[in-house]
Amino acid sequence: MKIGFDISQTGNNKAGCGYFADSLIQALISHDRINKYILYPHFGTSFWDPKGESTTRRFDHPHVTRRTIGKDFGKSMSFWGNLPDDGEKDLGNPDIIHSNNYSCPSGLRQARLVYTLYDLSFLEYPDLTTEENRGKCFEGVFSASIYADFIVSISDYSRKKFQEIFPHYPRKRIGVVPLGSRSFPEQTAGTQIDDLKGLQAKEFWLVVGTLEPRKNLRRLLQAFSDYVRQTNDPYPLALAGGKGWLEEDLEEFIRGLGVSNHVHILGYVSDQELAWLYRNCLCFVYPSLYEGFGLPVLEAMGQGAAVITSNTTSLPEVAGDAAHYIDPLDVHDIAEAFLKLGSDGAYREALRKKAVMQAEKFSWEKSAKQVLDIYNQAMMLPKFGVCGKKRNKNNGYCA
Repeated sequence: MKIGFDISQTGNNKAGCGYFADSLIQALISHDRINKYILYPHFGTSFWDPKGESTTRRFDHPHVTRRTIGKDFGKSMSFWGNLPDDGEKDLGNPDIIHSNNYSCPSGLRQARLVYTLYDLSFLEYPDLTTEENRGKCFEGVFSASIYADFIVSISDYSRKKFQEIFPHYPRKRIGVVPLGSRSFPEQTAGTQIDDLKGLQAKEFWLVVGTLEPRKNLRRLLQAFSDYVRQTNDPYPLALAGGKGWLEEDLEEFIRGLGVSNHVHILGYVSDQELAWLYRNCLCFVYPSLYEGFGLPVLEAMGQGAAVITSNTTSLPEVAGDAAHYIDPLDVHDIAEAFLKLGSDGAYREALRKKAVMQAEKFSWEKSAKQVLDIYNQAMMLPKFGVCGKKRNKNNGYCA
């Protein structure tokens, strides 16, 4: 097979979608000696990285090529928004095209379209994102329900929600593929990372994720302020992650709680810095309101961190019995978790041991094998959706 693969979000400042695409393509190329891969640094109409041609993932491998469609924004949007009749030739005549950035191209006549489904938070919590992002995400997922030949859902929770909203889509065309944890740089014992605001090993709480409302940062900070008031010598809280949306006044909110001296906003950190933070935090805290998977939880467990996380959406699929669960809507419950984990060293150590064992159940090698199986299944099935640009007699759907 020739597999066209969307790497558009694998450049600088990667977040969830980018880490999925980046880690998966590395695992596929590492373990697949049969198929050929065509990488697309610009893909679809929902995302544009002006530096994508130079910063997205590259490989020096005989089975890997790259195709840049539209080197400027206008040409790229025009191509992907209205795929020309000979568009698949421009794409390298792939057998499979795998979309990883919410965009779902239509008009493919021969290639099977595989679509990565992350989450549906923009529908269940529409107020937690911007109108622009909500519109782009809905357009992509709705189009996938019509045009995608196969859907890769990153959790069973996302799969179930998708089928509740789009019940017309066949269950046999959806596969659940859990994520793996990325490989972090090795560090020697006693390594201290500079410029992390003086954080001391095993003496800070850690939160990782894009600063946006879905991560439930305000309830977290309210709970943390309660913990600070009830503790003689509280551990500081470190927030690591790039800026998202609707949290522009977060620092002002922290000042209003009176805990500015106890909260360190680190911004976007390197993999080396993140590895140090995971390995050396007192406890990793992730009270997200909604996750399609919850990759930071898996990463933290893989690095031996004790974990506090929400008892909702996909997070129990990831953490199993290796986390302390909280109700993300209950500030008192989150505060009680801070107090419990901050004072009970034996409990933290037990969670750390369970975390490592739980994380070993996941790997990108397993994920890549499952995705390759999905590619083969997609090739065996007839095309789904609006076939090419002509509707068939079955109400526009292929069997």
